[in-house]
Amino acid sequence: MLKPGMFISDRYEIIDKVGSGGMADVYKARCHRLNRFVAIKVLKSEYSDDKNFVKKFRGEAQSAAGLSHPNIVSVYDVGDDNGLYYIVMELVEGITLKNFIERKGKLEVKEAVGIAIQIAMGMEAAHMNHIIHRDIKPQNIIISREGKVKVTDFGIAKATNSNTITSNAMGSVHYLSPEQARGGYSDEKSDIYSLGVTLYEMLSGQVPFAGDNTVSVALLHIQGEAAPLRETDPNIPLSVDRIVQKCMQKRPERRYLTASELIGDLKRSISNPNGDFVVIPAVAVSDSPTITISEDEVNHIKNAARTTGSGFDTSRDIFQNTDGRRTDLSQEASDEDEELDHVDPRVEKIVLVGSIAAGVILTILIIFFVVRFFNLFQGSGDDTGQNTAESTTEEQTESSTQEAGGTVILPSVIGLLLADAQDTLSAKSETLKVTYDEEFSDTYEKGMVMEQYPVQGAEVEADADVKLIISNGPEPLKIPNLYNLMDSQAVTMLEEVGLVVKHEYAYSDETEEGRVIETVPKRDTSAVKGDTITVIVSNGPENKKVTVPDVLGLTEKKATEKLKEEGLKKGNVTSDYSETYAEGEVMYQSQNSGTEVESGTAVDLKISLGSGVIAYEVNIVIDENPFEYPGDSGIIKVELIQDGKTTTLLKEYLDYDSFPLSLDTYTSDSGSQGTVQMFVGREVDEGEDGAVSEDGIWVIYEEYETSWPAEFTPVS
Repeated sequence: MLKPGMFISDRYEIIDKVGSGGMADVYKARCHRLNRFVAIKVLKSEYSDDKNFVKKFRGEAQSAAGLSHPNIVSVYDVGDDNGLYYIVMELVEGITLKNFIERKGKLEVKEAVGIAIQIAMGMEAAHMNHIIHRDIKPQNIIISREGKVKVTDFGIAKATNSNTITSNAMGSVHYLSPEQARGGYSDEKSDIYSLGVTLYEMLSGQVPFAGDNTVSVALLHIQGEAAPLRETDPNIPLSVDRIVQKCMQKRPERRYLTASELIGDLKRSISNPNGDFVVIPAVAVSDSPTITISEDEVNHIKNAARTTGSGFDTSRDIFQNTDGRRTDLSQEASDEDEELDHVDPRVEKIVLVGSIAAGVILTILIIFFVVRFFNLFQGSGDDTGQNTAESTTEEQTESSTQEAGGTVILPSVIGLLLADAQDTLSAKSETLKVTYDEEFSDTYEKGMVMEQYPVQGAEVEADADVKLIISNGPEPLKIPNLYNLMDSQAVTMLEEVGLVVKHEYAYSDETEEGRVIETVPKRDTSAVKGDTITVIVSNGPENKKVTVPDVLGLTEKKATEKLKEEGLKKGNVTSDYSETYAEGEVMYQSQNSGTEVESGTAVDLKISLGSGVIAYEVNIVIDENPFEYPGDSGIIKVELIQDGKTTTLLKEYLDYDSFPLSLDTYTSDSGSQGTVQMFVGREVDEGEDGAVSEDGIWVIYEEYETSWPAEFTPVS
């Protein structure tokens, strides 16, 4: 096992182990030659001595090295170091689709379809290079921190032209196509089946087939039918349900024949979610289109058969063998008919298809030679024309076809820059009318073609209209104002719009601990999805001791500045008259100068109003009604208590309608706070318990009692 700090081939420094698979371990490493981080897949030691495993491991690199696409993990290098076999790949920081599904339970429809489109685009690029993955599953799909989806692990991929028949089922059994489960031939449509299972799991949160063991699950892939998605969740659109059903058809020819067709329907499901546009073939379709042979072509074939020296005589049904012997077919007809009754139906089908193909090829050859013959004949009297005919190239033939109003097969220009796409289309036909629109894209870089109409493979007129959709890059975002928000709130707001969050921390005397001080870049700055935003979070005030300065005699402004210089804050500010300090000067500070306090401590100040004759007054308004109902009445007494002295402000017989009650302004020579008390009494007979005599009237104050603070303001 490799350890951090070790080097491979004196170039790749191992940083950490990030994962492990069936045959290999995966490490994060630094390439010291190009100064970048990479992922290195290293074959496990127990397989290094096995030539078959080493061959398969190298085959993975050879399969993937030729693939370059935004949705496929790039392969940079392959090699060995003292028996250590490794592949160097692009390092994708993120999580697997499997982990993403497990975190969320199941995905939103648009989110799942968007991921499926990116997977299918990666598959499309591989299939165009004649590479099939054969192990498409959520564990082999990585979602980067920027939201880009990448297909990885071509560990069991095979070139489709190798015609290899699997001897055992490869890949994870839950995502296996029926033909893989049977041990049959795997092709591009096997990947499409596995993607259908993956999309099913994204939308439902579970795989369509589950069992106690791999054998039972494999049998379900071959014989079972998955529950339709709309039965498990009625909110899933009809089109998406039908797309999954078509991908997961048991017979390969009933599925999407190419990833391009699948991508087209997935994109259409976004704009028309409830449309019934997905067509699942009722019977098997053939990859070879039917060619209609005209009557003239049939006559050409018959004439050629009569005149050529092929050895076949149509008038006598005699076939001349290569050794010169002649066989009368009519004599053996009955024997052959008898043998045909016992021909294997599969062999009969192969013979039939082969006969049709041979006939088509023969017809094309005859037409070619006839056209060639007449061209030469027409130019026999003109040396210039003969030379021209002899130098005719394939490009000139295609050009003449276009001028005559022929058709062309559109190539794929998706992923190309606009100029390159236009050159590619012009090479097919210079009369194609190319127009384009621009749209934002998180998948394609700015200036790349992201969609084309008609699609790749379509047969169109040589002067047809072709529309391209060009990527304008990610849609710009505006960084929101996060000041003073809690860190968790800021992270949620940024991640919801697709931005990546990085944290830094700083002390702040103004911002509470755990709240955002600022962001880098600053608020209202433009960014794009996937950009990293640094959120600076407050650690609160730095806990250090400072000495309180002397601010007595300073103006409020200068006192505030001096406190700030020392790391302190101005607290509450009040005012009072003073015979010592001039008007506007600080006459009092709550923290004595020279004492040590924590940084950020608030110091209260009192500002002098100057000297002079001083008086204080208070206005008393009683809003609270002591009576419950109209018509209630009683003796109301209001008293003011200030500096231990009690003064009666009111004693009258009042009723319910007397409130709210406003008393006359009361003037005092003291500025200290007082307390207002109100009592409600009733008149009683002399001698009753608790009764007091006031002005000859006996009263008991027991029905109501309350008090309020009285704030005095200075007047001169």
